[in-house]
Amino acid sequence: MSAELDEQHPIVPRRVSFDWRETPLHWIPDEPTATHVINVLHLLLPAGERWFVKVFKESLPLVTDARLLKDVKGFMGQEATHSVQHSSVLNHLSEQRLGTEAYTRHVNFLFERLLGEKPPWGMPFPAGKWLLYRLAFIAAIEQFTAVIGDWVLRAEGLDRAGADEVMLDLLRWHGAEEVEHRAVAFDVYQHCGGSDPARYARRIGTMCVTAPVLLWLWARGAAYLIRHDPRLAGRLRYSLREHNKAVDKGLLPTWRELGSAIPRYFRRSYHPSQEGSLRKAVDYLATSPAARAAVDAVDAVGRAALGRRK
Repeated sequence: MSAELDEQHPIVPRRVSFDWRETPLHWIPDEPTATHVINVLHLLLPAGERWFVKVFKESLPLVTDARLLKDVKGFMGQEATHSVQHSSVLNHLSEQRLGTEAYTRHVNFLFERLLGEKPPWGMPFPAGKWLLYRLAFIAAIEQFTAVIGDWVLRAEGLDRAGADEVMLDLLRWHGAEEVEHRAVAFDVYQHCGGSDPARYARRIGTMCVTAPVLLWLWARGAAYLIRHDPRLAGRLRYSLREHNKAVDKGLLPTWRELGSAIPRYFRRSYHPSQEGSLRKAVDYLATSPAARAAVDAVDAVGRAALGRRK
Protein backbone atom coordinates (compact mmCIF):
# COMPACT_ATOMS: atom_id res chain seq x y z
CA MET A 1 0.00 0.00 0.00
CA SER A 2 1.43 3.35 -1.00
CA ALA A 3 1.86 6.07 1.60
CA GLU A 4 -0.42 8.25 -0.54
CA LEU A 5 -3.32 5.78 -0.35
CA ASP A 6 -2.65 5.28 3.36
CA GLU A 7 -3.08 9.01 3.93
CA GLN A 8 -6.18 9.38 1.74
CA HIS A 9 -8.09 6.26 2.78
CA PRO A 10 -11.28 7.17 4.68
CA ILE A 11 -12.32 5.22 7.78
CA VAL A 12 -16.06 4.61 7.59
CA PRO A 13 -18.39 2.16 9.39
CA ARG A 14 -20.08 -0.56 7.35
CA ARG A 15 -23.48 -1.59 8.70
CA VAL A 16 -23.06 -5.31 8.13
CA SER A 17 -25.16 -8.20 9.40
CA PHE A 18 -24.69 -11.97 9.50
CA ASP A 19 -27.05 -14.94 9.45
CA TRP A 20 -25.87 -17.58 11.94
CA ARG A 21 -28.64 -20.13 11.40
CA GLU A 22 -26.44 -22.52 9.44
CA THR A 23 -23.20 -21.98 11.40
CA PRO A 24 -22.32 -25.05 13.50
CA LEU A 25 -21.00 -24.82 17.05
CA HIS A 26 -17.62 -26.15 15.89
CA TRP A 27 -17.35 -23.87 12.88
CA ILE A 28 -13.87 -25.22 12.12
CA PRO A 29 -14.77 -28.89 11.50
CA ASP A 30 -13.23 -31.33 14.00
CA GLU A 31 -11.17 -28.53 15.57
CA PRO A 32 -12.85 -27.57 18.87
CA THR A 33 -9.70 -26.04 20.37
CA ALA A 34 -9.01 -23.76 17.42
CA THR A 35 -12.72 -22.89 17.20
CA HIS A 36 -12.93 -21.84 20.82
CA VAL A 37 -9.60 -20.04 20.98
CA ILE A 38 -10.89 -17.78 18.20
CA ASN A 39 -14.34 -17.64 19.84
CA VAL A 40 -12.75 -15.82 22.77
CA LEU A 41 -12.94 -12.75 20.52
CA HIS A 42 -16.72 -12.86 20.93
CA LEU A 43 -16.34 -12.93 24.71
CA LEU A 44 -14.00 -9.95 24.91
CA LEU A 45 -15.01 -7.62 22.11
CA PRO A 46 -18.62 -6.62 22.81
CA ALA A 47 -17.76 -4.98 26.15
CA GLY A 48 -14.26 -3.97 25.07
CA GLU A 49 -15.35 -2.15 21.96
CA ARG A 50 -18.23 -0.41 23.73
CA TRP A 51 -15.57 0.83 26.15
CA PHE A 52 -13.36 2.03 23.28
CA VAL A 53 -16.25 4.17 22.03
CA LYS A 54 -16.95 5.65 25.48
CA VAL A 55 -13.31 6.58 26.04
CA PHE A 56 -12.94 8.07 22.58
CA LYS A 57 -16.12 10.10 23.14
CA GLU A 58 -14.50 11.57 26.25
CA SER A 59 -11.40 12.43 24.23
CA LEU A 60 -13.20 14.27 21.41
CA PRO A 61 -12.83 17.75 22.96
CA LEU A 62 -9.06 17.21 23.11
CA VAL A 63 -8.69 16.33 19.42
CA THR A 64 -7.84 19.57 17.62
CA ASP A 65 -6.64 18.08 14.31
CA ALA A 66 -9.52 17.99 11.80
CA ARG A 67 -8.26 14.92 9.90
CA LEU A 68 -7.67 12.97 13.10
CA LEU A 69 -11.09 13.97 14.43
CA LYS A 70 -12.69 12.56 11.28
CA ASP A 71 -10.74 9.31 11.70
CA VAL A 72 -11.77 9.11 15.37
CA LYS A 73 -15.43 9.35 14.46
CA GLY A 74 -15.00 6.69 11.78
CA PHE A 75 -13.18 4.48 14.31
CA MET A 76 -16.02 4.89 16.81
CA GLY A 77 -18.59 3.89 14.20
CA GLN A 78 -16.61 0.81 13.20
CA GLU A 79 -16.03 -0.30 16.79
CA ALA A 80 -19.70 0.13 17.69
CA THR A 81 -20.64 -2.13 14.76
CA HIS A 82 -18.01 -4.71 15.78
CA SER A 83 -19.48 -4.84 19.29
CA VAL A 84 -23.00 -5.47 17.98
CA GLN A 85 -21.93 -8.20 15.55
CA HIS A 86 -19.83 -10.10 18.08
CA SER A 87 -22.72 -9.89 20.55
CA SER A 88 -24.88 -11.62 17.94
CA VAL A 89 -22.42 -14.54 17.98
CA LEU A 90 -22.84 -14.82 21.75
CA ASN A 91 -26.59 -15.13 21.19
CA HIS A 92 -25.89 -17.85 18.60
CA LEU A 93 -23.70 -19.75 21.09
CA SER A 94 -26.42 -19.47 23.71
CA GLU A 95 -28.97 -20.93 21.28
CA GLN A 96 -26.62 -23.92 20.94
CA ARG A 97 -26.57 -24.38 24.73
CA LEU A 98 -23.19 -22.72 25.27
CA GLY A 99 -23.95 -19.89 27.67
CA THR A 100 -21.23 -17.28 28.19
CA GLU A 101 -22.67 -14.98 30.89
CA ALA A 102 -20.55 -16.45 33.69
CA TYR A 103 -17.43 -15.35 31.81
CA THR A 104 -18.60 -12.12 30.19
CA ARG A 105 -19.73 -10.56 33.46
CA HIS A 106 -16.05 -10.52 34.52
CA VAL A 107 -15.13 -8.88 31.21
CA ASN A 108 -17.88 -6.30 31.76
CA PHE A 109 -16.50 -5.58 35.23
CA LEU A 110 -13.02 -5.04 33.81
CA PHE A 111 -14.10 -2.47 31.25
CA GLU A 112 -17.01 -0.82 33.06
CA ARG A 113 -15.58 -0.61 36.58
CA LEU A 114 -11.81 -1.06 36.60
CA LEU A 115 -11.34 0.99 33.42
CA GLY A 116 -14.41 3.17 33.77
CA GLU A 117 -14.69 6.95 33.74
CA LYS A 118 -13.35 7.24 37.28
CA PRO A 119 -10.12 5.56 38.49
CA PRO A 120 -10.80 2.35 40.46
CA TRP A 121 -10.57 2.24 44.25
CA GLY A 122 -10.36 6.02 44.40
CA MET A 123 -6.82 6.04 43.01
CA PRO A 124 -5.52 9.63 42.91
CA PHE A 125 -4.85 10.69 39.32
CA PRO A 126 -4.21 14.33 38.35
CA ALA A 127 -6.98 15.84 36.23
CA GLY A 128 -7.01 14.36 32.73
CA LYS A 129 -4.32 11.74 33.39
CA TRP A 130 -6.72 8.81 33.84
CA LEU A 131 -8.13 9.49 30.37
CA LEU A 132 -4.59 9.40 28.95
CA TYR A 133 -3.96 6.03 30.61
CA ARG A 134 -7.15 4.60 29.16
CA LEU A 135 -6.26 5.91 25.70
CA ALA A 136 -2.84 4.28 26.10
CA PHE A 137 -4.49 0.96 27.01
CA ILE A 138 -6.65 1.16 23.88
CA ALA A 139 -3.57 1.86 21.74
CA ALA A 140 -1.87 -1.21 23.23
CA ILE A 141 -4.91 -3.43 22.64
CA GLU A 142 -5.23 -2.14 19.07
CA GLN A 143 -1.65 -3.24 18.43
CA PHE A 144 -2.80 -6.84 18.91
CA THR A 145 -6.09 -6.46 17.04
CA ALA A 146 -4.15 -5.16 14.02
CA VAL A 147 -1.77 -8.12 14.15
CA ILE A 148 -4.63 -10.62 14.51
CA GLY A 149 -6.62 -8.82 11.81
CA ASP A 150 -3.69 -9.08 9.39
CA TRP A 151 -3.23 -12.75 10.30
CA VAL A 152 -6.84 -13.74 9.65
CA LEU A 153 -6.76 -12.07 6.22
CA ARG A 154 -3.82 -14.34 5.34
CA ALA A 155 -4.96 -17.49 7.20
CA GLU A 156 -5.33 -19.95 4.33
CA GLY A 157 -5.33 -22.78 6.86
CA LEU A 158 -8.86 -21.79 7.87
CA ASP A 159 -10.01 -22.16 4.26
CA ARG A 160 -8.27 -25.53 3.88
CA ALA A 161 -9.93 -26.75 7.08
CA GLY A 162 -13.39 -25.94 5.69
CA ALA A 163 -14.21 -23.22 8.22
CA ASP A 164 -17.76 -21.88 8.10
CA GLU A 165 -17.99 -19.18 5.43
CA VAL A 166 -20.19 -16.81 7.46
CA MET A 167 -17.86 -16.89 10.48
CA LEU A 168 -14.85 -16.43 8.22
CA ASP A 169 -16.50 -13.40 6.65
CA LEU A 170 -17.19 -11.90 10.08
CA LEU A 171 -13.58 -12.45 11.17
CA ARG A 172 -12.08 -11.14 7.94
CA TRP A 173 -14.42 -8.15 7.69
CA HIS A 174 -13.53 -7.26 11.27
CA GLY A 175 -9.84 -8.00 10.71
CA ALA A 176 -9.77 -5.82 7.61
CA GLU A 177 -11.30 -2.91 9.50
CA GLU A 178 -8.76 -3.38 12.31
CA VAL A 179 -5.98 -3.05 9.75
CA GLU A 180 -7.81 -0.13 8.17
CA HIS A 181 -7.94 1.86 11.43
CA ARG A 182 -4.79 0.39 13.00
CA ALA A 183 -3.15 3.76 13.68
CA VAL A 184 -6.11 5.76 15.01
CA ALA A 185 -5.91 4.84 18.70
CA PHE A 186 -2.13 5.33 18.71
CA ASP A 187 -2.47 8.72 16.99
CA VAL A 188 -5.16 9.86 19.42
CA TYR A 189 -3.03 8.89 22.40
CA GLN A 190 0.03 10.67 20.99
CA HIS A 191 -2.05 13.74 20.10
CA CYS A 192 -3.77 14.00 23.48
CA GLY A 193 -0.51 13.28 25.32
CA GLY A 194 1.08 16.25 23.60
CA SER A 195 4.45 17.24 25.04
CA ASP A 196 3.88 15.36 28.32
CA PRO A 197 7.33 13.96 29.25
CA ALA A 198 5.63 10.78 30.55
CA ARG A 199 3.93 10.07 27.21
CA TYR A 200 6.40 7.40 26.03
CA ALA A 201 6.77 5.81 29.48
CA ARG A 202 2.97 5.57 29.80
CA ARG A 203 2.77 3.89 26.39
CA ILE A 204 5.34 1.29 27.44
CA GLY A 205 3.84 0.75 30.88
CA THR A 206 0.33 0.14 29.60
CA MET A 207 1.62 -2.40 27.07
CA CYS A 208 3.45 -4.21 29.89
CA VAL A 209 0.08 -4.58 31.62
CA THR A 210 -2.02 -5.20 28.51
CA ALA A 211 -0.02 -8.10 27.02
CA PRO A 212 -0.11 -10.46 30.06
CA VAL A 213 -3.71 -9.56 30.92
CA LEU A 214 -4.85 -10.34 27.37
CA LEU A 215 -2.96 -13.64 27.44
CA TRP A 216 -4.59 -14.57 30.75
CA LEU A 217 -8.07 -13.56 29.57
CA TRP A 218 -7.62 -15.52 26.35
CA ALA A 219 -6.43 -18.72 28.02
CA ARG A 220 -9.18 -18.47 30.62
CA GLY A 221 -11.79 -17.78 27.95
CA ALA A 222 -10.73 -20.72 25.79
CA ALA A 223 -10.75 -23.00 28.83
CA TYR A 224 -14.23 -21.77 29.76
CA LEU A 225 -15.69 -22.36 26.29
CA ILE A 226 -14.19 -25.83 25.95
CA ARG A 227 -15.29 -26.82 29.46
CA HIS A 228 -18.88 -25.70 28.84
CA ASP A 229 -19.18 -26.93 25.25
CA PRO A 230 -22.22 -29.28 25.28
CA ARG A 231 -20.88 -31.28 22.33
CA LEU A 232 -17.65 -32.06 24.15
CA ALA A 233 -19.40 -32.96 27.42
CA GLY A 234 -16.21 -32.57 29.45
CA ARG A 235 -14.11 -34.89 27.25
CA LEU A 236 -11.58 -32.17 26.38
CA ARG A 237 -9.69 -29.48 28.26
CA TYR A 238 -7.83 -26.50 26.89
CA SER A 239 -4.12 -27.31 26.68
CA LEU A 240 -1.04 -25.72 25.21
CA ARG A 241 -0.40 -28.98 23.34
CA GLU A 242 -3.74 -28.82 21.50
CA HIS A 243 -3.31 -25.10 20.92
CA ASN A 244 0.09 -25.63 19.31
CA LYS A 245 -1.32 -28.38 17.08
CA ALA A 246 -3.81 -25.84 15.76
CA VAL A 247 -1.00 -23.32 15.23
CA ASP A 248 0.94 -25.89 13.22
CA LYS A 249 -2.11 -26.37 10.97
CA GLY A 250 -2.35 -22.63 10.33
CA LEU A 251 -5.61 -22.34 12.29
CA LEU A 252 -4.23 -19.91 14.87
CA PRO A 253 -1.52 -17.23 14.73
CA THR A 254 1.95 -18.29 15.84
CA TRP A 255 3.34 -17.20 19.18
CA ARG A 256 6.12 -15.42 17.29
CA GLU A 257 3.60 -13.34 15.31
CA LEU A 258 1.87 -12.25 18.49
CA GLY A 259 4.95 -11.84 20.67
CA SER A 260 6.99 -9.86 18.17
CA ALA A 261 4.29 -7.17 18.15
CA ILE A 262 5.46 -6.09 21.62
CA PRO A 263 9.10 -5.10 20.96
CA ARG A 264 8.00 -3.31 17.78
CA TYR A 265 5.60 -1.27 19.86
CA PHE A 266 8.36 -0.39 22.32
CA ARG A 267 10.45 1.40 19.70
CA ARG A 268 10.33 5.16 20.12
CA SER A 269 10.05 5.57 16.34
CA TYR A 270 7.22 3.04 16.03
CA HIS A 271 3.96 3.82 14.24
CA PRO A 272 1.13 1.27 13.67
CA SER A 273 0.91 2.14 9.98
CA GLN A 274 3.76 -0.40 9.73
CA GLU A 275 1.36 -3.21 10.70
CA GLY A 276 -0.33 -5.37 8.09
CA SER A 277 -1.30 -4.54 4.53
CA LEU A 278 -3.92 -1.86 3.98
CA ARG A 279 -4.16 -3.01 0.35
CA LYS A 280 -5.11 -6.54 1.44
CA ALA A 281 -7.64 -5.13 3.90
CA VAL A 282 -9.25 -2.83 1.33
CA ASP A 283 -9.34 -5.62 -1.24
CA TYR A 284 -11.13 -7.92 1.18
CA LEU A 285 -13.67 -5.26 2.15
CA ALA A 286 -14.47 -4.86 -1.55
CA THR A 287 -15.34 -8.57 -1.83
CA SER A 288 -16.72 -9.42 1.64
CA PRO A 289 -20.29 -10.73 1.23
CA ALA A 290 -21.46 -8.88 4.35
CA ALA A 291 -19.74 -5.61 3.42
CA ARG A 292 -21.05 -5.74 -0.14
CA ALA A 293 -24.59 -6.46 1.11
CA ALA A 294 -24.30 -3.43 3.42
CA VAL A 295 -23.30 -1.21 0.48
CA ASP A 296 -26.15 -2.59 -1.64
CA ALA A 297 -28.62 -1.89 1.19
CA VAL A 298 -27.44 1.72 1.48
CA ASP A 299 -27.67 2.15 -2.30
CA ALA A 300 -31.20 0.73 -2.29
CA VAL A 301 -32.28 3.18 0.42
CA GLY A 302 -30.73 6.04 -1.56
CA ARG A 303 -32.53 5.02 -4.76
CA ALA A 304 -35.81 4.73 -2.89
CA ALA A 305 -35.35 8.20 -1.38
CA LEU A 306 -34.64 9.68 -4.82
CA GLY A 307 -37.72 7.95 -6.19
CA ARG A 308 -39.93 9.48 -3.49
CA ARG A 309 -38.58 12.96 -4.21
CA LYS A 310 -39.50 12.61 -7.87
